[in-house]
Amino acid sequence: MKTIGLFALLLLAFANHGLAQNRADQEEAKQINIVHGANFTKNEVDYPGASIFSKDERQVQFEHQGADLWCDVAIYYQLENRLEAIGNVILKQGDSVQMTSKKINYLGDDKLAKAWGNVILKNASMTLKTDTLRFDREKQEAFYRDNGTVIDSANTLTSKIGKYFMELKKYQFLDSVHVQNPEYTLDSEQLDYYTTSKNAYMYGPSTIVGEAYKIYCERGFYDTKIESGYGIKNTRIDYNNRIIEGDSVYFNKANEFASATNNITVTDTINKGIIRAHYAEVHKAKDSVFATRRAVSISVQQQDSLYVHGDTLMVTGKPEERLLRAFRNAKFYKTDLSGKCDSIHSEQKTGITQLIKNPVIWNGANQMTGDSIHLKSNLKTEKLDSLKVLRNAFIISLDSVSMTGYNQAKGINLFGKFIENELKLIDLVQNTEVVYYMYNDDDELIGIDKTVCSKIRITMEENDIENLTFFTDPDGDIFPEKDLPENSRILKGFVWRGDERILTKEDIFDEDDNNLELVVIQGIDNPIDIDAEEQQRGQNESDPVNKIKTDNAIDPKAKATKKKVN
Repeated sequence: MKTIGLFALLLLAFANHGLAQNRADQEEAKQINIVHGANFTKNEVDYPGASIFSKDERQVQFEHQGADLWCDVAIYYQLENRLEAIGNVILKQGDSVQMTSKKINYLGDDKLAKAWGNVILKNASMTLKTDTLRFDREKQEAFYRDNGTVIDSANTLTSKIGKYFMELKKYQFLDSVHVQNPEYTLDSEQLDYYTTSKNAYMYGPSTIVGEAYKIYCERGFYDTKIESGYGIKNTRIDYNNRIIEGDSVYFNKANEFASATNNITVTDTINKGIIRAHYAEVHKAKDSVFATRRAVSISVQQQDSLYVHGDTLMVTGKPEERLLRAFRNAKFYKTDLSGKCDSIHSEQKTGITQLIKNPVIWNGANQMTGDSIHLKSNLKTEKLDSLKVLRNAFIISLDSVSMTGYNQAKGINLFGKFIENELKLIDLVQNTEVVYYMYNDDDELIGIDKTVCSKIRITMEENDIENLTFFTDPDGDIFPEKDLPENSRILKGFVWRGDERILTKEDIFDEDDNNLELVVIQGIDNPIDIDAEEQQRGQNESDPVNKIKTDNAIDPKAKATKKKVN
């Protein structure tokens, strides 16, 4: 038993010795080492406990855990394992990082360097300049808070506060961030910048100004190499005489293209027209806008806005020659005038708006139909000038007194005249017929006028029929109500579409429009791991298939979520 006890004590002693040796080795590894001390002095009054080294024919040199430091004068506190380097200081970390300054305080235990005076930090791809810099070699991070400038092959970046993450090759700039490039400038409250990809991620109010565009956002991404990116918070792009706003807005200079998703407004700064939608594209080369998903075009005509809707809207052409087209389920609305058809074509140069395929318009309570309908605006005043209903023209209005019968007039063609945006005169020509309920001043029915002639002129007042004039051998009479059967009171081709009448600007949208499911914009409520995305992007840069996957991962448009839009 005594032998076993002695053996255990020996084992314990050896173990303690090993632990002590381990700690000693670790402490020695942490110690700052003198490589070249040159001239040696002591000054216990000013620098108690320090060894002072100064250069001779070469600078003083120290080494510490993979880093070398040169200076003119070094004040070395060996017991505290810290060093003050003064004059032409150079700190190198392997072959990748070099920092120069007038002075460095270096803490060996923490591997922390603080540099002052014309500090320059360099690696193979960039240069950082500042007056004071903290360099944490343990975390591989550098930090400044007194203004700094970073220069790489693409950009010059300045900010009041900055942090450099060496392993990620990423800068985080704060406060008065400015990026200067020969092609553009970028200003931001906060910006993360990856030196390998040259990608910038903006947080807070940010503005990018290029030769032919201006971008504002409060959260966004920008590829500084190709001038392409997106904003996902309060984004606005001024581009090609248009202002594009939306929940998510994308821009690509090389492709001369911009697009937007969710709650979009595209404003024509020259013609003052507006398009609202939940998806839109702007093509600079074609000078065009494409919009869909609850899309509506809004133009102001003498303080009376005209709203045009279609499943798809397209605006093309130069500013003075804009052409608006609304496809499928097209509708329009303005005060006292509205309509619907399969498609609408409106040409600014001629002032003509065409309603194509199964058109119907309502002027007040008057319904007008025909094979095609044309509205013409005065190019100078931009007010409505005239109206054409071509082939099978038909006007119907519900009798406002009896609320049972219908006033009707039909002909081959119809020509109308507007005065101050109000329809005042209507001419129906060729094979015209009329059925009209006539009343005295006391709203007592006189009879029902049923007449056939070659032409009918209708004068209007406040969107109601004021007078009827028949031309060229009118044939007809005013019949007492009891003498005109119900079936004789309806003209051939009569189709009443009163339940389709558009009474407000909201009526241009149907149920599908009002129950759209908006896509989720990534990066707001579901934040993206940007560091991981950047690493993946770097790995896949040379693989086109994987690159597409990575780009899609940070696309601001993503899968749909159930969210109704009103």
